[in-house]
Amino acid sequence: MAEKPLRLLACGDVEGKFDVLFNRVRAIQKKSGNFDLLLCVGNFFGSTPDAEWEEYKTGIKKAPIQTYVLGANNQETVKYFQDVDGCELAENITYLGRKGIFTGSSGLQIVYLSGTESLNEPVPGYSFSPKDVSSVRTMLCSTSQFKGVDILLTSPWPKYVGNFGNSSGEVDTKKCGSALVSSLATDLKPRYHFAALEKTYYERLPYRNHVVLQENAQHATRFIALANVGNPEKKKYLYAFSIVPMKVMDAAELVKQPPDVTENPYRKSGKEASMGKQIPAPEEESACQFFFDLNEKQGRKRSSTGRDSKSSPHPKQPRKPPQPPGPCWFCLASPEVEKHLVVNIGTHCYLALAKGGLSDDHVLVLPIGHYQSVVELSAEVVEEVEKYKATLRRFFRSRGKRCVLFERNYKSHHLQLQVIPVPFSCCSTDDIKDAFITQAEQQQIELLEIPEHADIKQIAQPGAAYFYVELDTGEKLFHRIKKNFPLQFGREVLASEAILNIPDKSDWRHCQVSKEEEEMLARRFRKDFEPFDFTLDD
Repeated sequence: MAEKPLRLLACGDVEGKFDVLFNRVRAIQKKSGNFDLLLCVGNFFGSTPDAEWEEYKTGIKKAPIQTYVLGANNQETVKYFQDVDGCELAENITYLGRKGIFTGSSGLQIVYLSGTESLNEPVPGYSFSPKDVSSVRTMLCSTSQFKGVDILLTSPWPKYVGNFGNSSGEVDTKKCGSALVSSLATDLKPRYHFAALEKTYYERLPYRNHVVLQENAQHATRFIALANVGNPEKKKYLYAFSIVPMKVMDAAELVKQPPDVTENPYRKSGKEASMGKQIPAPEEESACQFFFDLNEKQGRKRSSTGRDSKSSPHPKQPRKPPQPPGPCWFCLASPEVEKHLVVNIGTHCYLALAKGGLSDDHVLVLPIGHYQSVVELSAEVVEEVEKYKATLRRFFRSRGKRCVLFERNYKSHHLQLQVIPVPFSCCSTDDIKDAFITQAEQQQIELLEIPEHADIKQIAQPGAAYFYVELDTGEKLFHRIKKNFPLQFGREVLASEAILNIPDKSDWRHCQVSKEEEEMLARRFRKDFEPFDFTLDD
């Protein structure tokens, strides 16, 4: 049976004209039926006053379709995109992030790169660098099975895209656009590539991703540049299309060549278009360096095996943990890690205070190596995660609290197991369970109760999006994310009046404190946790 195609809309520069865009989308959906997603490239925000946006941000108005947008292209609009990893901007409007891969429940794979090209250091907050492009490429192209992606979203046009193709009008593609984007498009082989910023519409003839008679046939790429919303020339700014994810397509159907297909425009475009290929992935720092910082108070250095380094001049090196394909805020070996928040380190996992936590002792259990979710963990990492969970339960119980754990494997790149203590005096375990189920029903989220000793790996496949919560009794509630999911759901439930009664803290960004206070809280937690620390030598 053939897969049902997804119906998508792509849009150019919105420039703050939200009502114009969404009224047009409503009209299209009324006439042609509902679409699954709206993808916006270019400048989503404009230089106009914020009054119109405030209506969407506060919920007075609502986007009629799940909308995904790219980030800032100038300093003026950086303020709207606070979280580099992406976040919900308003109901039904989500910022994808600076760069990365979005995989829908259907298997549709969308690669996104926010901002404009910059070859200067430091890179502005509204730009991408050769290293950013290299990390995106590495995420995908490192496996021999890689065949391409469904959709590539960038704001700038790729340089040279007009080579061998139909006229691009007033836009000179030999001078305009980004050579780094050309390089990325060459390697990622998207079936559709959308861009904007030039205030014009250009649908290039599809081009080949293989050399005829020299390479096996591959799918073609369609590049579409979109104009700005509500432009007076009435140039096309919305593009409707249907797509079946390549992962579920018949191979022969996928590689069928359109009758008007051309040669690849980037294949002979000189040094500029290939410059991204020469950029090596950022070097990773050794994971062990962080193990020395946290044990100075003990007057010795502990190796990553958990043994005193004095006991053996040549301790056995542990197996190297999985490395991230690009920069990661949570891989312990990454320079992006905020080391002052780390409170305990094991062999395969570590504990860190949550930034903007619901309480002073809200912690995260994180793998040292790069794993996206619990279902992808190796056996030895799972074993240590379970050990941390049991230890934290004992620790919090000794302080008159029960702990609630949850994981959201959706719009996150590194496993973060949230551990939130709830005082016994606040509520019972049944109250917590009822609060999750009630709020899930209100938001039309199907939370399934799964057996106490059931393994999440039996329910969710690697790569699948899901949310699960684990109570102090071992009971688990599970939701398979099919389309979209409120990013702060777990926090919202626990912060609600039924549990901790701190609804103003449901968003972590409203709970941030100074680095000095974070350091103080981390020191206090390390001291309190030490009697329970299973990583210390006997």
